[in-house]
Amino acid sequence: MARPDGRAQRGAALTDETPRPERGTDAQDDASTAEERMRSALGPELAGDAVVAAGEVASPPRRGIRRKLFMGIAVIVALQLAGLFLFPPFAPDDPDGSEGSYEFPRDAITANFELPAPHVVVDLDPSHPPSAELLTFDLTIPSSIFTGWIVMVVLVVLVLLLSLGIRQVPGKRQNALEYVYEGLANFATSLGGPAARRYVPVFVTFFLFIVLSNWSGLLPFVGRTLELRAPTSDVNVTIGLALVAFVMFHVEGVRALGVRGYLGKFFSLKGFQEGPANGVIALFVGFLEFLLEFVKPVTLSMRLFGNIYAGEIALGVISALTVFLIPVAMLGLEVLLNFMQALIFAILALMFTIAAIAKHDDHEEHHETHEPEMPEGNIEPELPRGAVAA
Repeated sequence: MARPDGRAQRGAALTDETPRPERGTDAQDDASTAEERMRSALGPELAGDAVVAAGEVASPPRRGIRRKLFMGIAVIVALQLAGLFLFPPFAPDDPDGSEGSYEFPRDAITANFELPAPHVVVDLDPSHPPSAELLTFDLTIPSSIFTGWIVMVVLVVLVLLLSLGIRQVPGKRQNALEYVYEGLANFATSLGGPAARRYVPVFVTFFLFIVLSNWSGLLPFVGRTLELRAPTSDVNVTIGLALVAFVMFHVEGVRALGVRGYLGKFFSLKGFQEGPANGVIALFVGFLEFLLEFVKPVTLSMRLFGNIYAGEIALGVISALTVFLIPVAMLGLEVLLNFMQALIFAILALMFTIAAIAKHDDHEEHHETHEPEMPEGNIEPELPRGAVAA
């Protein structure tokens, strides 16, 4: 039974008022016939919206997309050329090229090959020389930490600028800020459910800092100067981020379940109710799960470090050998991969936290309520034979 509202009249008005390009008489007759068939098939409520949506889908793309694409490629090539002249690819032990003649491609490759150990910008303890090992515990400010501070300042300033003058009716800057935050928040809650809402700020912070740190290594002058290096290309930084996440989800697990309840997830004695063998097996499996908790920060840190470090080396070497088209395609691929790595780290940190606050032995059956499925378009489901619509 059709509902007596004004949606049918509005749909017909939208259909009649939609601007159309000039067409011949035959084309107009065909279009009107198609609209009449659509009204008879979908009903007057949906026909107007369907016709308008079909017109928008069939409209040609904007001409400015191709122009913006070419402008972006030109900017990337210009930045590559500027980086080549401002920061020439000399070897790190010969930054000005005075010790010997430049040999291509050997020097081009070695100049872009970063060592895993970061360069020390400031040595806070001159009595002990900084270590050149991969993992360092020296009292120093390396290039990765220095660049990480710059990324933090850029992120804070960007958020402050976008959040200035927040109003009930948002402007362009506020719309951009809300779009990013709400998009990430909705994505997090779609993965972790209602329990993830508490950890949305941490999820967004992890993602934004890591993605900007990843993208900082794609700039021409980062990595070619000793004082600047992408933070996530240093394993010390990625291990620090992983340890923050590790502490967070264990502290949240203890907060939600208590010390006894949280440890009971791994060392449960309920298995002995079904026999000694089941109890021993349950304790052994719980012990393995407890050991796997300490593997999580290792996998988090090494996955992020390996992808970013290898991508920077590959991009630097290819950019030094071929300046133009190949680096542009490689740079586009690295932008996407760096985005995905940041998203993966934030997702895993969130899901590990959700798993930590959930009870391990919660096997209660959840009875689903079977509701009638509502098809698309707000069309009511078919009524049983003999029933009267409300």
